[in-house]
Amino acid sequence: MPLVTGGTASYVNVDHAASTPALQAVADRVAEVLPLYASVHRGAGYASVVCTAAYEAARVAVATFVGARADDVVQVVRNTTDALNLLATAVPGEVVHLDAEHHANLLPWQARGARAVAARPTLAATLGALEAELARRPAALLAVTGASNVTGELLPLDVLAALAHRHGARIAVDGAQLVPHRRVDLAALGVDYLAFSGHKLYAPYGAGVLVGRRDWLDAAPPYLAGGGAVRRVTVGRTTWAATPARHEAGTPNVVGAVALAAACEALAALPAGALARREEALRDRLVDGLAGIDGIRTLAIWPGEAEAIGLVTFVVDEYPAELVAQYLSAERGIGVRDGRFCAHPLLDRLHGGATAVRASLGIGSTATDVDRLLAALRALVTEGPTWSYDDEGLPSPDPRALPAWASADVVRRRCG
Repeated sequence: MPLVTGGTASYVNVDHAASTPALQAVADRVAEVLPLYASVHRGAGYASVVCTAAYEAARVAVATFVGARADDVVQVVRNTTDALNLLATAVPGEVVHLDAEHHANLLPWQARGARAVAARPTLAATLGALEAELARRPAALLAVTGASNVTGELLPLDVLAALAHRHGARIAVDGAQLVPHRRVDLAALGVDYLAFSGHKLYAPYGAGVLVGRRDWLDAAPPYLAGGGAVRRVTVGRTTWAATPARHEAGTPNVVGAVALAAACEALAALPAGALARREEALRDRLVDGLAGIDGIRTLAIWPGEAEAIGLVTFVVDEYPAELVAQYLSAERGIGVRDGRFCAHPLLDRLHGGATAVRASLGIGSTATDVDRLLAALRALVTEGPTWSYDDEGLPSPDPRALPAWASADVVRRRCG
């Protein structure tokens, strides 16, 4: 990557929680499919037959990867946000969720008058507060994150599923951060619905999934009205198809579904527990290293209580988060995320609503990556940046050239 100070540096990607690069196995599968790309479900040509088979096989691969029950449906959507918005149209009653959720698992419910429960200082107290709310007034659904996109902390999904079912509710899990880091078994955990994205699972080709129980989705109005979602149409009346076709009107993202399935198969082939063990060692290295740098503090919902994936959010006391992130990129060739991470209520609680910096590890992360990040942060704290930065934290000037195929007229937009 080009540096503002001149020259280049090998890129350190510690921003996997936002989006992941494609696995080679995924890119190879996409390259195999593209020459035969054609319509699905409607074409008689050989290419259409191949694509239809590949698309439906992708559902099977995803279902197998997450331990879906035999009667569960795999609904292909755009991403986790799309999946949870689809589910929100199908829930026949009230929804309870934590205030620590990503906006994808907060805004669809908020728009329907959901009941938010504030996370308590301890995990046990938080579980107790959720149970008390479900006992106070019945709800149809408990919606929770599997792993916080701000702190990486994991929730005990088996405990939460039992708690929800005890009070007559189902449970939906935002698995966007969980699924790339830990194996999930819906049947064993008792989870009713799981949503996750391909772009966070090393398959950035525009597809995600909602996996779960069929009955609510069969009873819901079609998510989109259009061809492919119907059994019969007259001028005055439409008979809609059952799921999954009911909610997949139009031409589906065949390439995205195939890519997601390939990623699931590649991750499933890893030795059991190997990814989690390796990631835990890297996360410990990062957390311990940050603790040894004066003026840096990490954020947590339940400090020292919950297991966590390889994701750490921190604050550098002397510098705004925007400048820290830009410094790491511009002077060190390290990619992180800064902002409120689309989790404003949680950042309000943990950091007074101010922005922070997030480092997130992936399957290709190494100890060298962690050490380079730590060395760069030590240099920032002890020596300060060597370049100048404007009021928004952007390098000024920024001499780095974009690739020829990217627009030179870039509007930098910060997402909260």
